[in-house]
Amino acid sequence: MTALPQAFLTAPIAHRGLHGAGVPENSLAAARAAIDAGYGIELDIQPASDGTPMVFHDDFLTRLTGQSGLISETPLQAVQGFRLLGSDEPVPTLAEFLEVVAGQVPLLIEIKDQDGACGPDIGDLQLQVAKALETYQGDVAMMSFNPHTVAAFHEAAPHIAVGLTTCDYRAKHWPLVPDERRAELSAILDFDRCGASFISHDRNTLDNPRVDALAAQGVPVLCWTVRSAEEEAAARRVASNITFEGYSAAI
Repeated sequence: MTALPQAFLTAPIAHRGLHGAGVPENSLAAARAAIDAGYGIELDIQPASDGTPMVFHDDFLTRLTGQSGLISETPLQAVQGFRLLGSDEPVPTLAEFLEVVAGQVPLLIEIKDQDGACGPDIGDLQLQVAKALETYQGDVAMMSFNPHTVAAFHEAAPHIAVGLTTCDYRAKHWPLVPDERRAELSAILDFDRCGASFISHDRNTLDNPRVDALAAQGVPVLCWTVRSAEEEAAARRVASNITFEGYSAAI
């Protein structure tokens, strides 16, 4: 297990970069804005059809690009030609994002679940991310809702801190995950066996007893996604740090 760097417990972490009007989420512009403000950056990873790690949140292209189809079934060249939310910002590759950030602020990388049910059919996206980070100089950590992804990345890059993205896994939000597995995920039972050293938990359910137990053991608890100073004050009663959007978090 590799400990989460202290940098992730100081300045707040901008959710999908510091995005807002004219600055799309997970864009290079959002990265630059977060750097300028002194915030850490959380970013999401999905693959293009050739496996190239793209900085993109959704499975489908529609909301962010206006295009149809799954990003994972779309050729890299086509994805790079799309623009985010009507702006001039392209969908960046992870390599492009890393080049812009260049160690200036900590990067919290979330690899999106590729199985569909947080199961073992994860492909090799986590290996491509590990490869992209081989020569990166800067504070970086990786997390995922899927413990199989976390474990596989940890095996490929044991020097990088890994964590679980966690929540209460309600059936309406996770319809493809069997009930028994949702209960296991909610109880964060995979924490030790996947090599995790931190969690990033839904701010709405920070009262989960397992979260409290991990915090009591000294495990860093990050949380997502805080959207006001009032929510931040409540979250910080439990969380070591926050991931935020929609307001200016205090540094």
